[in-house]
Amino acid sequence: QVQLVESGGGLVQAGGSLRLSCAASTRTISTYTMGWFRQAPGKEREFVAAITVSTSTTYYIGSVKGRFTISRDNAKNTVYLQMNSLKPEDTAVYYCAAKVIGQNRLGSTESFDYWGQGTQVTVSS
Repeated sequence: QVQLVESGGGLVQAGGSLRLSCAASTRTISTYTMGWFRQAPGKEREFVAAITVSTSTTYYIGSVKGRFTISRDNAKNTVYLQMNSLKPEDTAVYYCAAKVIGQNRLGSTESFDYWGQGTQVTVSS
């Protein structure tokens, strides 16, 4: 079992930046593919970004490419999501997720095994 705890959310003006952190306890995540998803009110949870284990290859949804950066620090058992040039449409609850085996279907919530409780990000216009 892996416990994931997100932090770093908050209220920011459009154009601002936030860095989300996802700290894992009880077990190392160094061998897991890690992802960030988000869910806005009335919408389904959607994939935002992922980072693989072996090559640390990164993947992003098109709307955040060039603005968001996912990274990992295995020594700290933590994954980050740096969010720059934030827009009101980025407002959502952001969730960290861990995928135990494989690097396929990263865009699917069903593909991930463990989830954090989420952290709210609100971008005002």
